[in-house]
Amino acid sequence: MSGRRELPLVPGGLRADCERCFGLCCVVPAFAASSDFAIDKPARTPCRNLGADFRCGIHTGLRDRGFRGCTVYDCFGAGQQVAQVTFAGRSWRDAPETAELMFDVFPVMRELHELLWYLTEALRLDTPLHADLTEARADVAALTAAPPHELAELDVGPRWRTVSGLLERVSAHVRAAHGKRKSKRGADLIGRRLAGADLRGVDLRGAYLIGADLSRADLRCADLIGADLRGADLSGADLTGALFLTQAQVDAAKGDGKTVLPPTLTRPGHWR
Repeated sequence: MSGRRELPLVPGGLRADCERCFGLCCVVPAFAASSDFAIDKPARTPCRNLGADFRCGIHTGLRDRGFRGCTVYDCFGAGQQVAQVTFAGRSWRDAPETAELMFDVFPVMRELHELLWYLTEALRLDTPLHADLTEARADVAALTAAPPHELAELDVGPRWRTVSGLLERVSAHVRAAHGKRKSKRGADLIGRRLAGADLRGVDLRGAYLIGADLSRADLRCADLIGADLRGADLSGADLTGALFLTQAQVDAAKGDGKTVLPPTLTRPGHWR
């Protein structure tokens, strides 16, 4: 696997920039009181903690105040794309007639940006699929520039199927360097003791790793797309080259100063 390539992104970027958004993730989704959220909130209703400036009033204390779910949410930059590009900087408060359409567009844009994030990660890898990945990325990127009414009615399903197939081929190519490994795709590994396990190049797509002990595990080049890592212990684990691991997955897990992360991800502040 060669060095990672730096690639141009869509205008709004693929990393959340809350300063350029209208608090859409604090308005559009619904959530219920649970271990992740301290209160019930209906869909398309501003959270009680959302300020007039579209900033969270308890941002620095979300975990302590019972809003852990907010700390692991990632819009992949869809928020600022909708706010600044699709709606040209006019907020749902300043132009209330656009609110419902904006709220329709946001989840669609988030899916498109998630696809772009995966494709961008795949393009940084040394595989023979560069042309196909580039074409798919250009197709999805073009959709992000569509008018709001078109975006609101867009079915992202066909793009997901195309991209998923490409990512599977990318994964197989990269993981082949680690030999034939038993697949754990979609496996129920909740609470499993996997401390120090050799999981190099293992297919862990969609695996349930909630609360699993992965401390000191070797997860180099493991495919972790869609794996549920909530509460999983990654202390001392090696995630070098882990495929399609997102910041949200890392934020939902536990780790420490010895956990090795891919270079595009940030060590969460709540880790030891």
